[in-house]
Amino acid sequence: MNRLQKLKLKLQSDFKINLLQKHLAFAFIVILSVFNNFQIQAQSQQLFKVVIDAGHGGKDTGTHGYGVYEKDVVLDVVLKVGAKLRQHKDIELIYTRQKDEFIGLNERAVIGNKAKADLFVSIHCNGVRSDSPYGSETFVLGLHRNQDNLEVAMKENQVIELEENYEEKYGGFDPKTPESYIGFSLMQEEYLDQSILLADYIQKNFTQNLKRKNRGVKQAGFLVLRETYMPSVLVELGFLSNKSENNFLKSEKGQMHLAEQISQAIINYKNALHIESEEELVASSDVQKNKDTSDEYKATFYVQIVATKRKIKASSENFKGLSPISRVKEGDLYKYRFAESHSHKYIQNKLLEAKDKGYKGAFIIAYLGDKKISIEQALKTQIK
Repeated sequence: MNRLQKLKLKLQSDFKINLLQKHLAFAFIVILSVFNNFQIQAQSQQLFKVVIDAGHGGKDTGTHGYGVYEKDVVLDVVLKVGAKLRQHKDIELIYTRQKDEFIGLNERAVIGNKAKADLFVSIHCNGVRSDSPYGSETFVLGLHRNQDNLEVAMKENQVIELEENYEEKYGGFDPKTPESYIGFSLMQEEYLDQSILLADYIQKNFTQNLKRKNRGVKQAGFLVLRETYMPSVLVELGFLSNKSENNFLKSEKGQMHLAEQISQAIINYKNALHIESEEELVASSDVQKNKDTSDEYKATFYVQIVATKRKIKASSENFKGLSPISRVKEGDLYKYRFAESHSHKYIQNKLLEAKDKGYKGAFIIAYLGDKKISIEQALKTQIK
C-alpha cells in the first residue's frame, strides 16, 4: 500500500470518527433536552399558584390617610409578601400589578383564572370619616351580615365606575344599590371553607404575632372575589383614617411585619391542604388498613348525598352507581355518605361526581374519629 492510499484510508477513518462523535453529541443534547423538559413539566405540576392582588392603582387611589394613598401602601406590602413567598420553590407567584397602574376588578380575577391559580389574595386598607376605628379584618365572599360590611364592599366596588362600559361588563351590577348584592352568598360556595381557613390564619397571625386589633373574618359582596374561580380573600390591613394605624401602615417596619404574617398564613394554608395526587390517593387506599398513628389526628371527609328515615342497603346499585357508600345513623335519620378521604381536594372532586349523578343537594362533611366536626376544624388537622 503506497503512501497516498494510507493517507486516504486515514482521512476516511478520521471522517467516520468525527461523524460518530457528532451523532453522539447530538443524541446527548436531545436526551438532555427531553430530561430537562420533563423536569420542568414535573416541577410546574407541583407548583402551588398564588395570585397577590394590590388593590386600586393608577387613577384609582383608593382611600387616603395622613400623607399616603391606599394604592401605594398595598403595593408596597404586596411586593414584600412576594419577596417572602419567592423563597419557597414550590410556590409560583402571580401579581395583578407590580407598579402604579389601573386595573379593572374583572381583569384582576381573569389573571388568576387564566393562571388556574390555587389561591387569590387581594390586599387593601380601610378608611372612614371617623378617626376612631382601627384594626384588621379579612373578608370572604358572601352576603354581608350587617350594614358595616355592606358599606365596606360598596366602597371597594365603586372602582368599577372608572372602567369603560362597566354596566355591560358586570351584567348591570350597581355597586351603590343593596339589591345588586342579593345572591352573593351563593357565589364561590364550593371554595368558602377554604377561603375562611386562609382568612382565619391571616387574622390570627395579625392578632397573635403583631398584637393588632382583630376585627374578625367576615363575609361581604366584593366583586373581585365574585369573579374568581378559586379560594379567595380580601384583606383590610388597617385604617388609614386612624393616625396611629396610618403611621404603622406606611412605615417600612410595619409593612414588613404585615407581609411576614400574610406570607406565613399562605404557607400554613398550603400545608393544611397538602394537595395529593390521584396516584398518591390510590396508593394510600391500598394501605388504609395499616394506617399509621398520625392518621388518628387527621379528619376524614365524606360527601353526604342523602338523609332519610328509611334504612337502605349501602350499596352502589341503590345510589346511581356511586361507590363506596357508607351509612351512619344520627337521631332519627340515616345519613348516606359517598367516598372517604383525608384529602379535602380529593373529596371536592367526589362532590362534583355526586352532583353529576343527580345529587344536587350533596355536600361535604367531616369527622375526627367518631365525632362530627366543621369543615374549618377539619382543614386545620391537615397541617403536617
